Amino acid sequence: MLPRAWSVALICLLPSVELARGQRPDSPSWALEPTAADYAYGQDSQRQRFDFWQARSDRPTPVVLLIHGGGWKTGDKSNYRGRFVKSYLDKGISVAALNYRFIEQAMEQGVEPPVKACVSDAARALQTIRARARPWNIDPQRIGATGSSAGACTSLWLALHDDLADPTSSDPVARQSTRLACAAVAGAQTSLDPAELRQWIPNAIYGGHAFGFAAQGRTRPQEFDLLAENRERVLPWIKQYSPIELVSADDPPIYLEYPNQKKPPVIGQAEEDPTHSAVYGVKLAERLKESGVEAVLSYPGHEDQQYGSIQEFLVSKLAAE
Repeated sequence: MLPRAWSVALICLLPSVELARGQRPDSPSWALEPTAADYAYGQDSQRQRFDFWQARSDRPTPVVLLIHGGGWKTGDKSNYRGRFVKSYLDKGISVAALNYRFIEQAMEQGVEPPVKACVSDAARALQTIRARARPWNIDPQRIGATGSSAGACTSLWLALHDDLADPTSSDPVARQSTRLACAAVAGAQTSLDPAELRQWIPNAIYGGHAFGFAAQGRTRPQEFDLLAENRERVLPWIKQYSPIELVSADDPPIYLEYPNQKKPPVIGQAEEDPTHSAVYGVKLAERLKESGVEAVLSYPGHEDQQYGSIQEFLVSKLAAE
């Protein structure tokens, strides 16, 4: 039987890993009706929607933002339902699960780079939730994010990016902060720089699609090779959308879990799952700790003993007054 921490982590990875095999993390019998379903936070796509579950409390509650994985190409907020949501509600923490534009849609709309649509949608959803703090009984200072794979990368981008709030905007949502109180993620990609990644993980193949090198019939390794060939041209984008490039001393606590890691991660060694390798976490944790930011790294054989799981980390950081 898996340790409890890894059971929770595997649940987090299900939207990006298990769904590929037609499975879902929660049975329909466990479905919980959201307080607000398909709430629109943008007008550029039908995917700019989130579901929100309000925890019962006589005081403003924290919020966990659930960002699904799927390589920024597949997945849906409906992956998060039932027991997964209820586990946070039972702790007095409200939950929001969001959809966002995919890379293909971003390319059709001419967004450059395409990954900008994915991550900026998440930022806008967060701002929309903060703007609803009073009617939804939310504490806007206690919002954290979690997700797996691409959803993990987006969560880290939000957590580490400088505040995107525009205090001079006439739009009250745009005036809201995009900063998080914490982030706890599974299988996160922490860099999208092909040169850096090939130094870390020689068989790395992930990231080309984020910068517009996707095309019908083109494989992920081919996308990566095109990114590498065009690296100098798109380097400003790479630095803007790689979480590791955004680290600063004022960043919130970060929890990095890599449940798919089969052997101890070694820099410069090929990985069985290069897209979700713990090497990504090793490098980001180093950078965070150098900046004085709390960073917890956990993978099989190197289990976190302080918190024990993504959920317990989020509860510890968000539920404490």
